[in-house]
Amino acid sequence: MTLAELQAAESKLLLQTYARYPLQFVSGNGVHLRDEHGNDYLDLLSGIGVCALGYNHSAITKAITQQAQQIIHTSNLFYHQGTTELALRLTELTGLDRVFFCNSGTEAWEAALKLARANAKMLRAEGKQIGTKFIAMENSFHGRSMGSVSTTHKALYREPFAPLIPGVEFIPMNDVAALRAAFSNEVCGIAIEVLQGEGGINPVTEEFLATARELCDSNGALLLLDEIQSGMGRTGKWCAYQHYNVRPDVTTLAKPMAGGVPIGAMLCTDAAARAITPGMHGTTFGGNPLAVAVAIAVIDEIKSANLLNHVNEIGDYFRTQLQSLQSKHEAIKQVRGLGLMIGVEFHSADLAKTILGKMQDRRIIINRTHETVLRFLPPYLITREHVDQTIAALDQLLTQQSSSQFSVVSAQQNS
Repeated sequence: MTLAELQAAESKLLLQTYARYPLQFVSGNGVHLRDEHGNDYLDLLSGIGVCALGYNHSAITKAITQQAQQIIHTSNLFYHQGTTELALRLTELTGLDRVFFCNSGTEAWEAALKLARANAKMLRAEGKQIGTKFIAMENSFHGRSMGSVSTTHKALYREPFAPLIPGVEFIPMNDVAALRAAFSNEVCGIAIEVLQGEGGINPVTEEFLATARELCDSNGALLLLDEIQSGMGRTGKWCAYQHYNVRPDVTTLAKPMAGGVPIGAMLCTDAAARAITPGMHGTTFGGNPLAVAVAIAVIDEIKSANLLNHVNEIGDYFRTQLQSLQSKHEAIKQVRGLGLMIGVEFHSADLAKTILGKMQDRRIIINRTHETVLRFLPPYLITREHVDQTIAALDQLLTQQSSSQFSVVSAQQNS
């Protein structure tokens, strides 16, 4: 089916939830995707941070093939060895104690919110003063389901579905005074993306995160850290909070966990886990044998290939090169991020949109978030050559754009 035929069919058959780019990919290998015409694209988005090992990776295809030949699904009414093996790996990597498996990031975040409310109810039964309120961050994004979107800040995602779950107060990210002012014994959880993704690649500060930890400790509220996009090695550590030496009560993982096979996880401390008993929460597909087998393979490959070190090294190189572009082109306002989760903020939303489109014309895939920020979430396998290719393209486009604007201004002045 051609791209035009697909577009016509989707316009009639699919719920219109995404404004798709006019591209159809039919295969991939390494850090490249191939379209229907056989053109290869350098993918610096990796399925919005999902395909950490790129495409057609032997570890993933082997795990899928082997597990599919054994058993794909049984249900959580029965035991399966892979579930325990993955849980052991994740608890060791994160420093937390227990895992709930699900199918996506938003489901993991729903579990985190429910756990915070259940924890508060348990503490009230034990005679402690704690309410049901959440503190969330401006520019946050936690998912699309009702609980997740209730703690997501952007009006576009929230307003069409109002009224949402009550008891959520948004404060500016990294505003310690605002955090202290909002906190009280009514709060059962503080919700933070350690590195905001949709919000423009904004990292939390050490002071803000430490303050959140201190406040939660004061009344038993849970510190909920969303690592759905930033976790599983994306920032050069297994979880971004490990850059800060702060242990959360709850964290959520999803996107890169199984390289494209849907899976999510909510991890928590033993103390928080006391609040959940059999029957209170569950999932049909979460933690099925196929998904956990692939997730195990992804973790083992990241370890054996020493990819965390590579993410740190290539991420530092990428940001350094982008900062050099910033010093050369006034259009760039700021470069920020950790590891291979990088944002380049422009002064102009229109320019960011233009550069995005022209990069696609040059067969380099990125995306735009928070209107003015170009987001880079490449597979962990990218090399310096891929970075250099990207920087050269950006440099040429920004130079052309600057020359074009200069020509327009000159023509106006001379007219």
